Amino acid sequence: MTMVLAATLTLSLTGVAEGGTGTARATEETSRPLTSRQLLYFNHAYGVLDRETADAIEHSGYLRDFAHFQIRTTTGADGQTWTGRYLMGRETYLELFGVGDLPGQDGTLGAAGMGISAERAGDLATVVRRLKDQGIAEPVEFRQTRDFGDGIPVPWFDAVFTSPQYDAFGAWAMEYLPEYFADPRGNTEPAGHPGDVGRERYLSDDYRTHLMRDVTSIGLGVTEGDLADTVPLLRAGGFDVRTTPAGGVVARRGGTTIHLAATSRDEAGLQQVELSLNRAVKNRHEERIGRSTLTVGPGSTAVWTFNDAP
Repeated sequence: MTMVLAATLTLSLTGVAEGGTGTARATEETSRPLTSRQLLYFNHAYGVLDRETADAIEHSGYLRDFAHFQIRTTTGADGQTWTGRYLMGRETYLELFGVGDLPGQDGTLGAAGMGISAERAGDLATVVRRLKDQGIAEPVEFRQTRDFGDGIPVPWFDAVFTSPQYDAFGAWAMEYLPEYFADPRGNTEPAGHPGDVGRERYLSDDYRTHLMRDVTSIGLGVTEGDLADTVPLLRAGGFDVRTTPAGGVVARRGGTTIHLAATSRDEAGLQQVELSLNRAVKNRHEERIGRSTLTVGPGSTAVWTFNDAP
């Protein structure tokens, strides 16, 4: 399959994220999923890194061999544009920015976001109902579009947030739209079954020619308010959400483990990513990339840590 252009909905593009402490802050502690069937799966996460690290990622020859790597500018709703550095896997991917690459609050050091997506058409509507059952009276719903360069926006995906406000991190649920899959410029795959709006259909198969396969675990530092806004979304999507002794949460189910550590705004941001590989490697390789370290192998996993000391 030819290369597919994938991107994220950053919080500034919703037209509603203006900063603050959020409105969906109260949530009950539980480890019991709200649904026996997984409705949402980790799709991708983005993080805003220091300029040294972002530039090192952009110019890294190693990353171009290690992963299906792209630097791409995307035009979304209302003509908003953003340029990211992408590492694309089979079903999941990472999107990385430097300070100032995004406007306003979204472009500050430590800002981050995460999309969790439906695999079946109609599951996002069920998630919205489950959010309301948890006391989120007015989930923020949004339709993202994409302009392929002809000035005609193509419906891309529907998204929902629990709150229009955030400190530094925002998570949203999303569902890709039939109009996007029908547009040949998206270079997507045919449906594997009725109602297939899945991640593997959306992403390119070019990951097969590189070492990186998928994101299997991600760790982010988030404020307590942003954490409280995120937990209802994870629960509505069918994740098994457990509170850690330090006050954060770990969300499992669906192939990617999500670690959210409660921290101050100054310490917030992308911390660590674990990746599966397409093949096992015999020896351990450590690649220093700005103020981050990517450790590959031995075996079929890699770990990328961020915000290392200079």
